[in-house]
Amino acid sequence: MPRYFGLSNHRHGDPVAAGVLLVNLGTPDAPTPRAVRRYLAEFLADPRVVELPRWLWRTILHGYVLRVRPARSAALYQRIWTPEGSPLATGTDALAQRLQAALRAQRPGPILVRHAMRYGRPGLRAALRDFAAAGVRRLIVLPLFPQYSATTTASVFDAVAREFAGWRWPPELRFVNDYHAEPLYIEALARSVEAHWQRHGRAQRLLLSFHGIPEKNLHHGDPYYCQCQATARRLRERLGLDESDLVVTFQSRVGRAKWLQPYTDMTLGTLPAEGVGHVQVLCPGFAVDCLETLEEIAIGNHARFLHAGGERFDYIPALNAGDDHVTALAELVLRHGQGWSEFDPGWDATRANAQLAAARTRHERIRDAQR
Repeated sequence: MPRYFGLSNHRHGDPVAAGVLLVNLGTPDAPTPRAVRRYLAEFLADPRVVELPRWLWRTILHGYVLRVRPARSAALYQRIWTPEGSPLATGTDALAQRLQAALRAQRPGPILVRHAMRYGRPGLRAALRDFAAAGVRRLIVLPLFPQYSATTTASVFDAVAREFAGWRWPPELRFVNDYHAEPLYIEALARSVEAHWQRHGRAQRLLLSFHGIPEKNLHHGDPYYCQCQATARRLRERLGLDESDLVVTFQSRVGRAKWLQPYTDMTLGTLPAEGVGHVQVLCPGFAVDCLETLEEIAIGNHARFLHAGGERFDYIPALNAGDDHVTALAELVLRHGQGWSEFDPGWDATRANAQLAAARTRHERIRDAQR
């Protein structure tokens, strides 16, 4: 068996393409304890996600977490599951399809868009090897995490690097670290808020809830907190809000360690006492709606706010596969693809096919000479 992965039927002069791989976090295959356990076992085993000594964390993970959490999480997934499946899975697939159409409309060259999950399916390895079979020799990897974190973006980089370490001929690679301050991303967020205001009016507070990470990560050099604040500042300026009109919080903390603050749930529990009866919540760190937005925020924290005395709670959906989101990602991809022939607005199929035919002829001559 060959040591390195490669295509045994490869021929010089075969058609080549560029690829764009959108990567999201992941989701279980079904809202059942068994499927959730399988997903959590992969997700929580990643040292990027939990930075504890491996022997200690394995003991906790297999001795307690994976015995208790799957059933609890499965019940939460059941509250948001649709007939089509996981909202994160269907939403990410729709986003990839729409981005493919947008790039096809703007560039005539062969650019293929696929999506993968860091954990679960479709997996990164399968997606990358499908690209190889399709002749992809240049690849842009775009993690769908606008704000960089070692717990998410770096984990995608690790997985891609591990896969390519076993390839005989990896493609040329460009990796998008973040897009937290991209003007079109900020514009897409702003337009989603404005559209909600037009339909439902403005609340007393716009609360931006980002996924939390342990506070120690910030002190060890992770830029996530600063990038969340930068996104919030740019969005506030774009919407023309005062600092008191927009609140930044962090959700989804686990364990006893100190995480980034202020916490979303605690903030929503205290706002009514401060005279805030109507709040609108946006989660700018989530490209596609998922368990953390649809259940934790739109259901769980909604109830918490009302229970604390709040009168009205609006969740503003993630950008998902909306027009403005697709436009922002397309512009980002086109910029990162500059200099590659497949991204050239003047790419010509006839000329490209002639060059491939000439390459095949040269290869056949060389091959025949070696016989």
